[in-house]
Amino acid sequence: MEQSFSLFPLVFMLICAGVGLLTFCFWIWALVDCLTKEPSKGNDKIIWILVIVLLGLIGALVYVFVRRPQRIREVGN
Repeated sequence: MEQSFSLFPLVFMLICAGVGLLTFCFWIWALVDCLTKEPSKGNDKIIWILVIVLLGLIGALVYVFVRRPQRIREVGN
């Protein structure tokens, strides 16, 4: 009896690993952007850092699509 070898598990694992790596890189980028470019007036910077760290990908997405454009309009970077 022949034993068939399926590439599906390997391809699926590689795709999942790639998506996970991209997600992690995006999260790190959002955190570094907040740490380096967010103005330190009041508690805004600390709150955004906590949002990104505690909510993970969702927090990073909220920061990038809500706060970052607002910060760029206000501060310019």
